[in-house]
Amino acid sequence: MGLTITYFIIAIYSISLLLIFFYSLAQLNLLVNYLGYKRRNQVAPKYNLLDPKEIPFVTIQLPIYNEEYVVERLLDNISKIEYPKSKLEIQVLDDSTDESVLDTAKRIQALQETGLDITHIRRTNRQGYKAGALKEGLVLAKGEFIAIFDADFLPSSDWLKKTVIYFKDKEIGVVQTRWGHINREYSTLTRIQAFALDAHFTLEQVGRNAKGHFINFNGTAGIWRKECILDAGNWEGDTLTEDLDLSYRAQLKNWKFKYLEDVETPAELPVVISAARSQQFRWNKGGAENFRKTVWSVVTAKNISFKTKFHGVMHLLNSSMFLCVFLVALLSIPMMYIKNTFDHLGWIFEATKFFILSTIILFVCYWFTYKSIQGSSFDNFVDYIKIFFTFFSVALGFSLHNSIAVLEGHMGKRSEFVRTPKFNLNSIKDSWKGNKYLATKLSPNMILEAALMLYFLFGMYSAIPLNDFGLFPFHFMLFLGFGYVFFKSLMARA
Repeated sequence: MGLTITYFIIAIYSISLLLIFFYSLAQLNLLVNYLGYKRRNQVAPKYNLLDPKEIPFVTIQLPIYNEEYVVERLLDNISKIEYPKSKLEIQVLDDSTDESVLDTAKRIQALQETGLDITHIRRTNRQGYKAGALKEGLVLAKGEFIAIFDADFLPSSDWLKKTVIYFKDKEIGVVQTRWGHINREYSTLTRIQAFALDAHFTLEQVGRNAKGHFINFNGTAGIWRKECILDAGNWEGDTLTEDLDLSYRAQLKNWKFKYLEDVETPAELPVVISAARSQQFRWNKGGAENFRKTVWSVVTAKNISFKTKFHGVMHLLNSSMFLCVFLVALLSIPMMYIKNTFDHLGWIFEATKFFILSTIILFVCYWFTYKSIQGSSFDNFVDYIKIFFTFFSVALGFSLHNSIAVLEGHMGKRSEFVRTPKFNLNSIKDSWKGNKYLATKLSPNMILEAALMLYFLFGMYSAIPLNDFGLFPFHFMLFLGFGYVFFKSLMARA
């Protein structure tokens, strides 16, 4: 291996490690914000819903697309929302292209006969995908406030009473609630997804919101002031995460966001890895697209502080961390050989300790968020250790798939909005077999994931003749992670 290539590998490896370290420091700062916020008593002006004059008009938007398995559950649940019927409108924004349209129409008609103001809005095309549907519905919406729920969400009957009250503050443009998980214990896959989302909805959302840094509307389980949507430029379909896009445009125009950690809105997690893949790809590519679209506006904004800019940039770079992690993983084996070939470069490997420190920081941060939901007993801590390293391994296994998504986003490559198929599964006894919305094609990435599984098996083997076991645990986790993603993907198509 020539010195030029050696130095190039060391440079890429070190830069990636440094970016991961900065990300972990940002997470640590959010933890400090989170813990400080939890100790404060929050006082905010609220609507008095006992006074008819203060009850605002609300439109609930339900964007759906081919949701045969969950549309009945969705409509039944939404029909039970406790709110004056004279002040509530429900829009079913149905872009479906299959026979579920007829069943949805029948259920909507039955609800209309009960006196519920619910309409079935159909489009002739899917232009703008979800963003396009929301935008078209907004033209017809009678509400001053717009609540949005995806098809798999099940808000409690008093959800509106807990959220709309905060709009008494005229500066608030969005109220977002925390996602819950009705099928958390279905499988290892659902448990690690719940673990990751819980960290986002506690540490990140609270940690940013506590100090007035930018947060994002999460696409569902939240409510917008209609004036805010229009003032920020309305929904746009030029990224795969239209929610993040509109959130940043609104906050750049000085709208405030209110995050409610204590209001949980349950939803269904993907139970098949192909569904999780499509969701991860959309979120990570959309994050990179929004970085490309928005970062300059954040950096040059004169109405926000330097710290808010820093957290905004790190937030927009969240998905790009997968690319850094993948590069560190891929180059770790060549780095091991460089270390044992060039004695004079040994000092450089002190920098690799940044990765261990970053992992420790994330371990501490995620523990505080985990215990806030699951409890802080010794048994829960033992369970936390298991789920943290399981999550870490599987996240490493997704790093190739998500890195491709990130690269496409940064390069501006456009792609279709691929919705996440829903299953209506709550118990391990329920089966996803036969779901007609499941992807059946083999992903080309799977071949690379199988190759990477073997590559990191080779990394573990290499430790023996080199007598260097420092990276052995890392390579073992990579081997398990890529193996899990590959075999689960293969089994899902069997």
